[in-house]
Amino acid sequence: MAMNEKILSVAPMLDWTDRHCRHFLRLICPSCVLFTEMLTTNALLLGRDPQRFLEYSAAEHPLILQVGGDDPEAMRRVSWLAREYQYDGINLNVGCPSPRVQKGSFGACLMATPEHVAELMAALADSGLAISIKHRLGLDREENYAALQQFVDRVAQSGCRHFIVHARNAWLKGLNPAENREIPPLRWDWVQHLKQDFPHLQIEINGGFKTPATVLEQYPYVDGVMIGRAAYHNPLLLAEVEMAMGRRAQLPERGQILEGLMTYAESWGEALPAPRLSRHLHGLYYGVAGAGEWRRFLGTAVLNESAADFLRRALQQFA
Repeated sequence: MAMNEKILSVAPMLDWTDRHCRHFLRLICPSCVLFTEMLTTNALLLGRDPQRFLEYSAAEHPLILQVGGDDPEAMRRVSWLAREYQYDGINLNVGCPSPRVQKGSFGACLMATPEHVAELMAALADSGLAISIKHRLGLDREENYAALQQFVDRVAQSGCRHFIVHARNAWLKGLNPAENREIPPLRWDWVQHLKQDFPHLQIEINGGFKTPATVLEQYPYVDGVMIGRAAYHNPLLLAEVEMAMGRRAQLPERGQILEGLMTYAESWGEALPAPRLSRHLHGLYYGVAGAGEWRRFLGTAVLNESAADFLRRALQQFA
């Protein structure tokens, strides 16, 4: 696969990758695949206002809906919603280790039941959209590559051809979600071996990528790299990776990014309070002179100010 065909994506991050965050990231990284936050089937099917979760701006494409749940029929109905809202694909979360998700019998704990996961994936495929799964290497402290192989093989029989693998185990007991992103050992080589063992599948790696160099080192061995929190805390990392991949000639100017956000915020008017957008912008000046001043400025955003008015102030001071 040529470099231009390799996948660069931003991980779904609960409470972070909402539609305003995604629009901001799209301004920085035109070629990235973006994902929604994980949305449960109950929230989408039983909630009072599913539109609030499902609506997005056209600029966010390509955009994948990530879902969590354990009921195949609910998955089928959600896949129809994804098609109705014209998402580019739908992804099943089999990686989240949080106690709340475990209580609902979905997320990472589903790795223990590959047959059931295959049923869920087959139900998602009913929509005709591209389907993918995001999962871990395994559960708790049992590190067993053969079990991972068997999991992928069984799920692939459902018709799923795209596997996004967070290259750590999920420890369901003893660690909170934040610790689960740091403490279980990273095993990038296991994901690379999956691609060797399943060359016909699309294998994308996730976990621990913080520099363009570490991302590019993966592309000879896998089909894509997904970046999570590093992209949120330092969003221009995405543009740096694009440039290293030959997809752009130079990095975007921060003032241009703010101007693009200004156009977006003006389309919302008073319906978008400043803090709902500003909370995603802390990393815009990551690692450069003025970062502290920028973060202090973000602290001036208040609910009775529109995001558009806030960005006008930002452009006067920082552009």
